[in-house]
Amino acid sequence: MNRESLIKKWLDHDLSPQELEEFKQLEDYQDLANLDESIKGFKADSITTDEALNSVWQTIRSQKTSTNRLVSVLSKIAAVLVIGFGIFYFTTTLDTTSSTLVAQQEQIQLPDASEVQLNAMSTLSFNSSKWDDNRSVTLSGEAFFKVAKGKKFDVITDAGTVSVLGTQFNVKYRNDYFEVTCYEGKVAVITNMKSTTLLAGDSFLILDGKYIATEKENRLNPSWLNHVSTFKSMPFKEVLAEFERQYEVEIEDTNIDKSQKFTGSFTHNDIEIALKSITLPLQLKYSKTDNIITLKRD
Repeated sequence: MNRESLIKKWLDHDLSPQELEEFKQLEDYQDLANLDESIKGFKADSITTDEALNSVWQTIRSQKTSTNRLVSVLSKIAAVLVIGFGIFYFTTTLDTTSSTLVAQQEQIQLPDASEVQLNAMSTLSFNSSKWDDNRSVTLSGEAFFKVAKGKKFDVITDAGTVSVLGTQFNVKYRNDYFEVTCYEGKVAVITNMKSTTLLAGDSFLILDGKYIATEKENRLNPSWLNHVSTFKSMPFKEVLAEFERQYEVEIEDTNIDKSQKFTGSFTHNDIEIALKSITLPLQLKYSKTDNIITLKRD
């Protein structure tokens, strides 16, 4: 028997024992039973079966509407809690990442007020919410660090780790090139090949899998901070790679020995002057079409 018929027969007190058991299985049986106690207070001749049935349906609908509203409110609260937890989780677990494009530099401040200047085509990441427990940054590319006095943290690259304490230093890691130069204070460099401690003016260089001894650094900071790239006895391929990063060009060469050593510099602000700076010392000629530069022997 359907639900409406059961309720109508219940109001008429006309349920058989079997139907009564079926009626008790209704999901809102208890509500209907409580309603029955209220209905008993009325006189028998003052209410009809149809009126009673309509009253029951209205009560049931009211109860369902209230329940639906409660469920809706609870669902919204749950959704807000889930979103809030998700935002909290991602903001406390995800790293802060900064990346630069060709010919771009960016200044970054770390949670301990240390400053980082990021060179072109470089990426730096760290987790500010976990800084007190994990004082480290991950670097790909080149960056100059000015560490707050008394503050210590690690710079992690795929080639090695640099540990610092209140100092100024430069780290460059690109493919097979890993160089650390200390300008103030002291830094520890740890790699699979060699580990050492650098004082102001010392440099550490691994190039193409080989440790290279370097000259004393006399500058107070790296030249690229002033938009100039400087090289001392560097393979010409490294010069060309840096040129491409600073000018968003592609360099093609014809029978050029890119392993030959280059000492000199080029500006980041004038491509014509920069091209002359890297070609004249090696007696090279160049031609430029759009963003493609072709080098060849003079």
